[in-house]
Amino acid sequence: MRVKHHLLFIVPLLGLVLSGFALEDTLRTVKNDSFAPGEVLQYKVHYGLINAGEATIHVSPNLQRINNRPCYQTSVVGRTSGSFDFFHRVRDTWTSFIDTSSMLPLRFHRNIEEGKYRRKETTDFDHFKNTVVVNDSRDEKKNQVYKVPDNAQDMISGFYYLRTLDLNTYRPGQTIRMQGFLGDEVFDMTVTYRGKTVVETKAGKIRAHRLVPRMPKNRLFSGEDAITVYFSDDENKIPVMFQAEMFVGSVKVDLYKYNGLQSRLAVVK
Repeated sequence: MRVKHHLLFIVPLLGLVLSGFALEDTLRTVKNDSFAPGEVLQYKVHYGLINAGEATIHVSPNLQRINNRPCYQTSVVGRTSGSFDFFHRVRDTWTSFIDTSSMLPLRFHRNIEEGKYRRKETTDFDHFKNTVVVNDSRDEKKNQVYKVPDNAQDMISGFYYLRTLDLNTYRPGQTIRMQGFLGDEVFDMTVTYRGKTVVETKAGKIRAHRLVPRMPKNRLFSGEDAITVYFSDDENKIPVMFQAEMFVGSVKVDLYKYNGLQSRLAVVK
């Protein structure tokens, strides 16, 4: 009887250990040869013919650790300049800590300063439980918990995940589907591949893949296909240009300087 009691104790313990290993295996594995720590991309923001601001997309030189997992610290920083800075000052920073093996976000920060509007927000992702915990500086309630689908992205990690895909295997009209989380809701991100082209940027003429993310109805962008993103047609697949049709006019975000690429940029000579 004593042996049986020991077995009754060991079996559930073994089950917990095995389930722990199974839990670790639930995260997907994504190969990344497109970017690495230290990459810096700089852009000019044009509103019509006017230089309205600048933006920088970069990967921190050092890997970080969130929940004891190595991750890329990636940031998008945007600011207005010139007359736009006087009339509507913008200082926005979006940061995503992206797991190096799964390309899934572990933590996401937003620090928004637009005119008099202020918002600081942190979202922590638990991809094993399919939940996020959100802390928003505007809300009295903290640690708000939301359910999310498998492999949920944030706005920044979604674009870095797209860079890991072999875009040469896609046909014009083919779609890429992801789900993401922002603020307090899950959103669908469907991106349509529109083929190859050559775009003219301040960094030169660059061969590129044209991608069109489908936009939900909103008061800012004009139509579902209001935004077009061009990724370089090379191993880097960096975003070299963004174009947006807004209700108040056209905006173009144009690459002009870059450092730390993994391979040669597809510049047309």
